[in-house]
Order: sequence, then C-alpha cells, then structure tokens
Amino acid sequence: MKKLINKVLSHPLLLEKPPVLVDIGASEKINPKWRKFSKYSVCIAFDADDRDFSIVSKENEEFKKLYKINRIVTINDSDSEKFYLTKSPYCSSLLKPDLLSLSNYSFFDKFEIDSEKVLPAIRVSEILNELNIGYVDWFKSDSQGTDLRLFLELSEKIYKSVIVAEFEPGIIDAYFNEDKMTDVMIKMNELNFWCSDIIIKGSVRMNHQLLKSISGNKYFRKLIQFSLKTSPGWAEILYFNSFKDNKSLRDYLLGWIFAISQKQYGFAFELADKARKNFNDPIVNELFTRTKNMIKYRFLNKNLILQILKSKL
Repeated sequence: MKKLINKVLSHPLLLEKPPVLVDIGASEKINPKWRKFSKYSVCIAFDADDRDFSIVSKENEEFKKLYKINRIVTINDSDSEKFYLTKSPYCSSLLKPDLLSLSNYSFFDKFEIDSEKVLPAIRVSEILNELNIGYVDWFKSDSQGTDLRLFLELSEKIYKSVIVAEFEPGIIDAYFNEDKMTDVMIKMNELNFWCSDIIIKGSVRMNHQLLKSISGNKYFRKLIQFSLKTSPGWAEILYFNSFKDNKSLRDYLLGWIFAISQKQYGFAFELADKARKNFNDPIVNELFTRTKNMIKYRFLNKNLILQILKSKL
C-alpha cells in the first residue's frame, strides 16, 4: 500500500497542487498523522513566540516545503494580542483561564497565570494570502480555546473545501468565551463533515485545595491523582469532509490518501468508488480494486484475528 500511496502522491495533479497542511500550536515534532505524505506536502506551522515576526521558509527532510510562523494566531485584524502565560506552557492562551471553574479540578495549578504579555499576532488567511496559497487540505489547531473560530476565519471557500480538520476543544469551563466541543460538533455537522476520531482526555474532579490538604508533598499528590478516576475535560477530534459537494479528481485522490492514513478503509473505498464513476483516469480503478481487496481480505491479518477471538471470549 505504501507504493500505491507514493504513486498517487506523484500524480501530476498533486505535484502541480501539493497537499497544504496547517498546524496551529505546532510542536517541534511533526504531526504523526502526516508521516505517510509529509514529504510531498507544504506545511504552514504557527507557534507563539516573542521574537520579531518572521516567516521562515526552508527545505526540510520531513516536508516538501516548511513555513514556520512566529506569531500568535488570531481572528482579529490586529498586529498584537494579549497572551496569558500559564504555569504550564501547554495551557497558555489568548483567552483568560476560568480559575474559579478550574479550581474544582486537580490540574488547576497548570492554568495559574504567571504573566500577561502582548505578543505579535497574525490571521491564518493573512499568511495564506502572503504565500499566495488559496487552499488548505488538512487543518490542525491546538490553540487552547479558539480552534473553531480560527478555522472559520478562513474564507468560506477554503474551509468548506478542507478535507481533514483536527481540533482540541474543551468540555469543561477552562477559559472564558472558549470554543467548546459542543460548538465544534454542531458547526462541523452543519458544514457536512463527519467525525472520524474522538479521544476524550481529562483530569480528576477534585477541588485543588482539598487535594493539597491531603499532603504537602507535590509528588505524593501526583501519585494520588494517578490513582483516581479522571473526568472528561477536553477532546481531540478529527473530522473528514463528507464529499457531498462536487470535488475535483485531485481532492478524491488526496481524500483517499488521508482516509488510508487514518485507517478509514471504508471511507477510502467510498471515495475510490465515487472517483471511478466520475473521472476517466486509470489510477482511480486501481485505487478501487486495491482498497476493495484490502477490505475483503483484511480478516487474514493475524493480529486482527487475535483481536476478534479475544472479543468473543
């Protein structure tokens, strides 16, 4: 299957118009979901930084082209925004933490505000215009409370044509005026996206002061937290475009690759079937046949057989 994926990625339509991946809240490591197709792709990565604004464009072993943007991402037409720096850098946000609500959870300390800083800011659409890029194929955002609004800040033409959208919205009240998981689910359903994956994460529902009253040793408190049941606090959600509107052959080919990479073999088969019926290109017949055979004989996988047997016991 790896050879077939590379063959599809080498199709003239994808060489002429390579996959564009947007990563807001980028870490130093590549999104593991992108590994199968990253070297054929253009990545635009945003991360908060207090240095002077710059767009760093460079060749990269992991990507065809990588643009690193050292700015806070906002929906406002502003060159700078107030940013709340918390004890845990992973909880820092444009939005102010709701400490009263968070006080009922054991991870309260992570959200305590260390300082407020005005940092350079930019809109995603602004960067796309500057780079002369008019589309996004995979949109990923981990912005601590603003994922949905950042997605919708893109032009309607762009966000409706996104193939995969990845968010990390809150379930509890962690920030004031944040985009919640319910907001994301309602809106993405309206836009004809379907939920491919959802991972619920959380913290122990226990007042942080009561937790401290048990022991003054923070390491012992951590052991206590690990021993208690966690409650949902936020979610990692991945959505696929339903392909209900007319799409190009290029979109079907890339949609198939994304679906295969996420082990959504049924949806990949559906896309291959639609492409076969709408486009006269030999590659779509190959995708249809190979995906059909993979699904048909997938039960021969030894590990899968063991999983099925265990589930029956």
